[in-house]
Amino acid sequence: MRRFGDILVEEGLIEEDELKKALTLQRKSAYKLGQILIKKGLISEEDALKALSKQYEMEFAEKLEPKNIEQLTDKVPLKFVQKYRVVPYFIEDREIRIAMTDPSILHPLDEFRLLFLGYDVKPVLTRESEILRVIHNVYEAKSRAEDTDLGMSDGLELLDDIQDLHDSTELANQAPIIKLVNMILSNAVNEKASDIHFEPQEKDFIIRFRIDGILHKMMAPPKSVQNGVISRVKIMANLNIAENRLPQDGRIRLRFSGNDIDIRVSSLPTQHGERLVLRLLNRTASKYELASIGFEKDTYDLFVETINQPNGIVLITGPTGSGKTTTLYAALTRLNSSERNIITVEDPIEYQIDGIGQVQARPKIGFTFAEGLRSILRQDPDVIMVGEIRDEETARIAIQSSLTGHLVFSTLHTNDAPSAVTRLIDMGIEPFLVTSTCRGIMAQRLVRRLCTHCKKPKTVNVKDLTSLGLSYISNKKKATAPTGKVKIFEPNGCKECMNTGYRGRMGVYEFMPLTAKLRELVLARVSLDELKDEAIREGMVTLRNAALRQVILGITSLDEAMRIT
Repeated sequence: MRRFGDILVEEGLIEEDELKKALTLQRKSAYKLGQILIKKGLISEEDALKALSKQYEMEFAEKLEPKNIEQLTDKVPLKFVQKYRVVPYFIEDREIRIAMTDPSILHPLDEFRLLFLGYDVKPVLTRESEILRVIHNVYEAKSRAEDTDLGMSDGLELLDDIQDLHDSTELANQAPIIKLVNMILSNAVNEKASDIHFEPQEKDFIIRFRIDGILHKMMAPPKSVQNGVISRVKIMANLNIAENRLPQDGRIRLRFSGNDIDIRVSSLPTQHGERLVLRLLNRTASKYELASIGFEKDTYDLFVETINQPNGIVLITGPTGSGKTTTLYAALTRLNSSERNIITVEDPIEYQIDGIGQVQARPKIGFTFAEGLRSILRQDPDVIMVGEIRDEETARIAIQSSLTGHLVFSTLHTNDAPSAVTRLIDMGIEPFLVTSTCRGIMAQRLVRRLCTHCKKPKTVNVKDLTSLGLSYISNKKKATAPTGKVKIFEPNGCKECMNTGYRGRMGVYEFMPLTAKLRELVLARVSLDELKDEAIREGMVTLRNAALRQVILGITSLDEAMRIT
């Protein structure tokens, strides 16, 4: 970094001997070099600030032009800006500009980076009179003289008994840590993150959010706050903060803007400290409709026809985080009426639906899915949902339930729909029981949507997509397919999508109803490939095919379609 005095000499603002005399005075006083030169009349305040802007490679603003400043004054205490003469005055997209007169003071900038997680905080140099003008005209007008908030911003409040902890002397002395943790939680909810990762490393402390299925680094607070942050989260989750040698699991309940947020907390000891992963679940009742979660028309019609049957098993398959719960809840919502008794057993209960009895499985005390299912059968149900078929016992009870006139929904972890059949058989279920009870199997994935603000077009040959698995045969009927070249879109990246090129997700689905021919093949114990080939011949749209169709429609990219299938 170039020295301040050398810059002034190079700019011709002072002579070399004047610099030497000023440096001699500086060594005998508490004033900074710039202050001495201004006091002696050798340079102006503006000269000093422009030299500092070159030294620190920062922008200099002669006049501050506030923008959307009300979004900043709601969070920044008046006492803070008065004390440090550092003023946030501009916010747009994900950029915040902070006006200051002394770039060597880093503490206020660190505070703002913690306060505005995920934003690009850009310091700007300006005259002190400009900062005082903004403080007087904007911040003092807001009358925020007292900063009593510990960070429960934007309607975020703790439920259960956690609020009592705020009154303790120990936590009151850790207000910055409380504020930091609460800001992280608030931002995660605002960004619709599904998970928060607190990751201790040798020299760093990294915090990442999983948004639309992809992890994003959001911030790296000082390593010195690591233990405080981890302890704060553990206290909120009712975990033992003294135990850092064994994994622990806990739960936090928050209310955010009227929504109840349930957070599952998992701690794992590592060599550099405890690693935490928080899974965020919105427990407030949401309206899920089958018609609005991404089904193609043919798949939608087949699925609705299947779930309207009075008995049998309907399975939803896919990896963790593929949207299986959303599909199950949409199906149950469609069937929900005063004429049906619908009961579920789940771990955890992710969403609440009025009119449906929802039971929490508790394996640690012996109340497993199998035990829950047995209990549900004594409640005169019409429709049953089991969170997951994890073992032969649960599978057998589910099958017996369907044989006695119940419609049963559940999930399996398989890569595609045909694999669910072989998974049940591998569990020990006889093929004749599978064919007599299973009505249909839905495999699914979540694909990221291209950002509508920045996606860019690209022309490709349809034959290239066909070679990757694109087909326009569905339900034995050939649909109109594009020919020659077709325009698709690729991700680009902008501030609206955090420079990822994607914003939001949608489902892609592979539905396999068990037809008479497929049942024959299952009974004959044919290979998985033979079963899948026959399903495709009968009109099953594969996951790859469904994803590629979304590429043709410009909803997602080719890379994304290939990634998830």
